[in-house]
Amino acid sequence: MDNTFKNSLLTAITALIFGFLGAAAWSYAGLADNRTRTYLMENPSILQDVAQALSDEQARERLASVGDELFTPFPGAIIGNPQGSKVLIEFTDYNCPYCEASLADVQKLVAEDPDLKVIMREWPIFQGSEDAARMALAAGMQGKYREFHETMFDLGDTSPLGVETAARQIGLDMEQARADAASEAVSLELVRNLTFAQSLGFSGTPAFIAGETPFGGAVGYEALKEALDEADS
Repeated sequence: MDNTFKNSLLTAITALIFGFLGAAAWSYAGLADNRTRTYLMENPSILQDVAQALSDEQARERLASVGDELFTPFPGAIIGNPQGSKVLIEFTDYNCPYCEASLADVQKLVAEDPDLKVIMREWPIFQGSEDAARMALAAGMQGKYREFHETMFDLGDTSPLGVETAARQIGLDMEQARADAASEAVSLELVRNLTFAQSLGFSGTPAFIAGETPFGGAVGYEALKEALDEADS
């Protein structure tokens, strides 16, 4: 942990402690302050827990500020039950190896829970990813988002030829898909997803919102399932 950040946490925690002590304790403030700092330095896990708690609280505040629009999917860009009451949101990029690694986690969650709706947010931040993201949304408009999503990762080729190959492989109407991929609706969705990601403080893909808990990175099946279960309890 950065020393400047650690010292800030020490100061904040000490201030909180003395905030509850009242006026009668101020004569012992200097001694207690030293003891508190010594104790915290000898038990660094407390600082880590506080830092995580602060980070989680800030993430929840950012999530609340985005509003309900985040939970309204682009037409067809859903994996799992479109009417499901349990919601997972994923920001993804087809050139992101961690997104590919997380695919199995999402597939497992969907297979285990017929009430799970996974709202997919195409966020092409890697070079060469935008064509695949656009075609994925076009596939969603034809009711074949999941097929394209899984095939795209399976083929691993985001070149224009690779994107067309994936689209043909799942049986898209190619003329319609090309038109939809280039449409204003798809362009607006990509801008919207970028805005969501920035507002939530995400720095890369994959990024998830499980229930009301935002996660940055490939956090794994267990963390996602636990957050979804907590939101459902």
